[in-house]
Parts: sequence; C-alpha cells; structure tokens
Amino acid sequence: MKNLSNVAEITVQFKPNFKVSECPTISDSSMAHAILKEFWDEGLMQFLEEFKVIYLNNANHVLGISDIAMGGRASVSVDMKTIFSIALKCCASKIILCHNHPSGKLIPSSHDRAITKKAIEAGKVLDIQVADHLIIGVNGYYSFRDEGDF
Repeated sequence: MKNLSNVAEITVQFKPNFKVSECPTISDSSMAHAILKEFWDEGLMQFLEEFKVIYLNNANHVLGISDIAMGGRASVSVDMKTIFSIALKCCASKIILCHNHPSGKLIPSSHDRAITKKAIEAGKVLDIQVADHLIIGVNGYYSFRDEGDF
C-alpha cells in the first residue's frame, strides 16, 4: 500500500494590501494604457515581446496586473490556463489582455486575433469577460474593442 500521507496540500492565495475600492477604475482603453505604461519597461518594450493581463472586478476596479509571458522579438507564447487560473485566484470578473510589438507597428497579426478569440471563448466558459486586448508600443496603442474587433 502506498503512503497516503504523501499528498501535497494546495493553497490558493490572493492577498492585496489595500481595499479594492481604493484601486484605480478602468473606464476606457486610454486608462488601461496609462496604467500599463506604469508596469512596462519602455526600454525592454523595443526588444522583447511581453504579454500581461489586467484583472478587474465587476466595477472595473483593477485587482492586479500579471506578467504572463516573455517572448522574442517577433512573438510570445500565451497559455490560457495561466491567464485564467490567475483570474480565478483573484476572483476577477473581467480581464484586459495586453502585449507589445517591439517593431512599434500596432496592427494586430493573425496570431494576435487568434489569441483574442481563444481567450474570449475560454472566458465564456468561466464567466470571465475579456474586456479588451491592447497592443502597445512606445508611441501609442491599439485597442481591439475601440477598433470594433470584438
């Protein structure tokens, strides 16, 4: 018989050091962009593609921002399980996807569109809305929502 005490305890934690009501509220893509710029290394932005997610509650208060992946100059691999496990951990109702294009071109690729579609479908299953997907660069951003890509 195997040792039954060799079972790991799994803990899930989200312990903010603030009241959610004190968190910034995102009302539009420009506010999301402004918040993201505070969490992005602009020097690195021109050399490596990164993927981040903003997690929101129902009132659009920012619960947190998570670094999901770092790639190379031309792409980044994104794992939906990572994105949504964090969303479930912090009880997010909505998420905003975001990544940068080191080239500075803010036009979404077919891969960007596929990731967005996949996230929207995954979110429907978990009742977590994908509120937007931003592509950011040193000189601006592209919002899938603002451009009618949702």
